[in-house]
Amino acid sequence: MTQLARLLDIMRRLRDPDGGCPWDQAQDFASIVPHTLEEAYELADAINGGDRCEIRDELGDLLFQVVFYAQLGKEEGAFDFDAVAKAISDKLVRRHPHVFGEQKVADSEQLKANWEAIKAEERAGKGQGDSVLNDVPKALPALSRSVKLQKRAARVGFDWDDLTPVFDKIHEEIAEVQVEVAKGDIDRMEDELGDLLFAVTNLARHLKLDPEAALRRANGKFERRFRAIEQRVAAAGETMSEQGLARLEAHWQAVKACE
Repeated sequence: MTQLARLLDIMRRLRDPDGGCPWDQAQDFASIVPHTLEEAYELADAINGGDRCEIRDELGDLLFQVVFYAQLGKEEGAFDFDAVAKAISDKLVRRHPHVFGEQKVADSEQLKANWEAIKAEERAGKGQGDSVLNDVPKALPALSRSVKLQKRAARVGFDWDDLTPVFDKIHEEIAEVQVEVAKGDIDRMEDELGDLLFAVTNLARHLKLDPEAALRRANGKFERRFRAIEQRVAAAGETMSEQGLARLEAHWQAVKACE
């Protein structure tokens, strides 16, 4: 028995109404989505950490999520794991006619054009219309979805050619946020803040950087420095709440200088 066959059998037994696991039996497509997202982020953390054993384990956890969905589909008579594997295999072959067919591509621009034509045919086949934005998943993290929407629009020419207007747009959006903050309209503040975040993700895209990764890095930096401040304060026999902002800022600058 291959390891994949073993995993599929384990999943079947976990879902078995007679003798299976009550937790696994109670799950459905919607209920395991949060677990799938969590496993994907844990894999991302493992990759960032560079530990190959940890990456292997997290890949296994993510694979189990796919197997779980496949088992649910099989129970409904909708699809099974083989159908899932066939669907992605067929898609990869269909989208790479220059590899698996007779099509030739002269350069990256032609490759991109061919890819977009194939995607357009797929969207039309699904009844999604011909908008390049139609199949951008709404469940993506907001920053990632912003970049994906912008990339789709850029493919048809809706994009700036250099960084100057990108920076100008960010400054424009900051000014508009300041105007709404002065007015105190919460709804308008949220609207303009969203525009500012969208403009910043556009900068990340133009710089060929992932805003999610950049923000995760900033989060990690903040956490590392704040924990160092806590340690400094505790070592002095004091508490964080009695420091005051000025002293905490001094600690922050000291920690930052040490880095």
